[in-house]
Amino acid sequence: MTTTLRLVLDQLIAPTDPLLQTASLELARGLVASAPRGCEVEAIVPAAGSGGPPAEIAELVPGLARVTRAPLQRRELAAAWQLGVGPLSGGMVHAPTLMAPLVKHDRVHDGDQTVVTINSLDAFTAPDEMPRGRLTWARGMLRRAQRHADAVVVPTHAMAAELREQTALGDRIRVIPGAPPSGFAAPADASDRARALELPPRFVAMSGSALASSGVADALGALALDAELSLVVLDVPGADVDELRELADAVGVASRMQLFGAMDASERATIWSSADAVLAASTGFAFPFRMLEAFAVGAPVVARDTATYREVASDAASFVSGEGADAWGAAIAEVLGDADAAKRLGVLAGDRARGFSWLDAGDRVWALHAEL
Repeated sequence: MTTTLRLVLDQLIAPTDPLLQTASLELARGLVASAPRGCEVEAIVPAAGSGGPPAEIAELVPGLARVTRAPLQRRELAAAWQLGVGPLSGGMVHAPTLMAPLVKHDRVHDGDQTVVTINSLDAFTAPDEMPRGRLTWARGMLRRAQRHADAVVVPTHAMAAELREQTALGDRIRVIPGAPPSGFAAPADASDRARALELPPRFVAMSGSALASSGVADALGALALDAELSLVVLDVPGADVDELRELADAVGVASRMQLFGAMDASERATIWSSADAVLAASTGFAFPFRMLEAFAVGAPVVARDTATYREVASDAASFVSGEGADAWGAAIAEVLGDADAAKRLGVLAGDRARGFSWLDAGDRVWALHAEL
């Protein structure tokens, strides 16, 4: 008898977040590669009106047993599942996000299971930064998860502890870390790519936005303390560009800030590997995928001293002691001013990155469902 894991892959049809899109794709491949004997993976996807047809999913994730399409496109499917209408429910369902058919089911007699993943705690820790519609949906799905999820996966123990404080999920919370994209590395032509991107000669890089929790303001303040240093920011939403430029202009560093939106893996690897240091400055509870990418290319990382960054980085980052521009400026100057220390951080970073893999995440997901 074949056991089927039904994996929700809405992010591959109609992505709402590039980090979740990559994580969903990588987990799917890890689950297929680590499937125990007698087990298979089926993809559940929304109707293809807003993206590619299911056939493309099979090409992205070779080895899927089948691709099952919902009768609704993603937006309508998200609304239906929020209301408890459960098309495609039943069986052993796993979701890399909160997007899942969280309905009443019988795990004991029918063998039905539903496991969802919470990748960020912004709904609790930074609700004012979330669009109203997304916040309402997230809170609604969290309530459904508390009622109907057999387990809820989070990527760090720090998030697990916070979620236990905020919800009634108790021992249903499980920790399965993410990882950098498989094969993520600096391209052989990184120097040429850096020139094509017109990267500054001396810079620090980070992922960020105009949201206060992203930490770009601290980085810009630190930049004002070093007249020769530039800042490169990735993943900037188009709507945030003007606000960030105004913020940089207010501290007199607008000419030394370079902004990029969504970039492919080779472009990100080029920037991380070319930077004098990579900054991990977010204040929220979310898995630091971009920091792990920087680790994978051996970049020295300067990180905010939070439970999440401490857990993921261990001793592979230099942590900022204190808050504000002066603290960040001092931490950056310490790393940039000591070539041996920066090299040592890069070596530790590479070692740390190898401790995270999507194949291991796949193994843990299979083990979780076997336990349930």
